[in-house]
Amino acid sequence: MGLYDKFSRLANDRVQFQTSGLNPFGTCIDEVYSATRGRIGDRQIILAGTNNYLGLTFDAQAIAEGQAAMAALGTGTTGSRMANGSYGSHLMLEQELADFFDRPCAIVFSTGYTANLGVISTLAGPGSVVLIDADSHASIYDACALGGAEIIRFRHNDAEDLGRRMLRLGERAREALIIVEGIYSMLGDVAPLVEIVEIKRRLGGYLLVDEAHSFGVMGANGRGLAEALGVEQDVDIIVGTFSKSLASIGGFAVGGKEMEVLRYSSRPYIFTASPSPSSIASVRSTLRKIAHHPELREKLWSNAQRLYRGLVALGYTLGPRISPVVPVIIGSKEEGLRFWRDLIDRGVYVNLVLPPAAPAEMTLLRCSVNAAHSDEDIDAIIHAFAVLKQ
Repeated sequence: MGLYDKFSRLANDRVQFQTSGLNPFGTCIDEVYSATRGRIGDRQIILAGTNNYLGLTFDAQAIAEGQAAMAALGTGTTGSRMANGSYGSHLMLEQELADFFDRPCAIVFSTGYTANLGVISTLAGPGSVVLIDADSHASIYDACALGGAEIIRFRHNDAEDLGRRMLRLGERAREALIIVEGIYSMLGDVAPLVEIVEIKRRLGGYLLVDEAHSFGVMGANGRGLAEALGVEQDVDIIVGTFSKSLASIGGFAVGGKEMEVLRYSSRPYIFTASPSPSSIASVRSTLRKIAHHPELREKLWSNAQRLYRGLVALGYTLGPRISPVVPVIIGSKEEGLRFWRDLIDRGVYVNLVLPPAAPAEMTLLRCSVNAAHSDEDIDAIIHAFAVLKQ
């Protein structure tokens, strides 16, 4: 077998997508005008398939601070955090994140993916046990594989199943690492953190919550699901990203002071270049927005509710709860592709998601709203889906 032969099915799918028009898995957005508007080819589109939850990618202050940092410090650090890639702004952002989460330690990584990779693979090595939700993000699976820990999957959002598997571990449960997500990125549902915390209190273990899609979105201060449910003190480590609510690129982890050891032991932290000065500066700006502008979250959830209820009224099958991630469940890959292209033709961009990215062999049209969408934008998205029903 040749090096690439195992990808023959994927290659055939790619040819099919390319020859039948726009490729949903390599769409070029030719221009982006705002947090909600862009152009694909000759089509003006509403952007309803991004993770720009608070709509801050065009925030004037964040842009100005990013531009100033680039002018003062250059386009990139050209080195890792372990070498020449820790600037004063990186350290200031880490302190601001630690203060925001009221934690002793915060570590900035190059992406959200490498944050999970760096934390999990380092803490959970050979001889360790990791219990992960079956629908965990690829970065969590990859981190567990890189670390070489024993991986035990429990059924998605099933705290009872987690408890049973913890009981089977006996005394080993006390040292196990439990990993869940705040908001799950495909269906928009949330982890049953209260029940999981009860299991942890009873049987032991450490709890890591990936708040990538819930940071900035949930909680009175925007700290995520753990804050929203009042269980922050029971969460040992929170991992997040700068590429969603913070509208930039990079990742972070916050936890106890003992987490500092990762700076000297985490290969994904040590062996990759650090985020650029402009990215760090814009994140510092948008972090202040999250802290001081709760009205952004209020508008986000109002938009999520409006879209969810509008699509339900049309008879679509959606995810289990109102969320900024609004997945429309479609019957087949072929139907999903046709619907996706029809939406583009009607001026709406969403994500087409197929297995294995979609859970349970589903085909999804993944919509995501942000705080910058107007009521008219949401109604236009609903109308485009209504036309598909005709």
